[in-house]
Amino acid sequence: MPDQRLPTHIEVSGLIRAVQAAGGFATVLSKGERDAGTIMVICCENGTNASAWERMPQRDGTRAFECARTEDPENKADFFDFWRRRAQQDPDLWVVELDVENATRFVAGDGTVS
Repeated sequence: MPDQRLPTHIEVSGLIRAVQAAGGFATVLSKGERDAGTIMVICCENGTNASAWERMPQRDGTRAFECARTEDPENKADFFDFWRRRAQQDPDLWVVELDVENATRFVAGDGTVS
């Protein structure tokens, strides 16, 4: 079965536009491979309570977004270091920040962004 995945840059662009249409702010913090890169989504509201979401393999062979890390309000630098290290380790990784009310609603349970 051929891979029918959207090119990453199109998926990221759609995610940014959806957040902007909802009155939020979204930006690319790190660009990865244009067509087949992976995506980390950082969700926050008014710059606080950040959480990093990455696609993880599931038992049924799909890849769903799961929370990989949450920000510790006492040590915000640790969260920043986490996603920077991930971007350095994986040159294909896109890091996208969503700053909007209930940002996690843009990360669907089926592995696609909505």
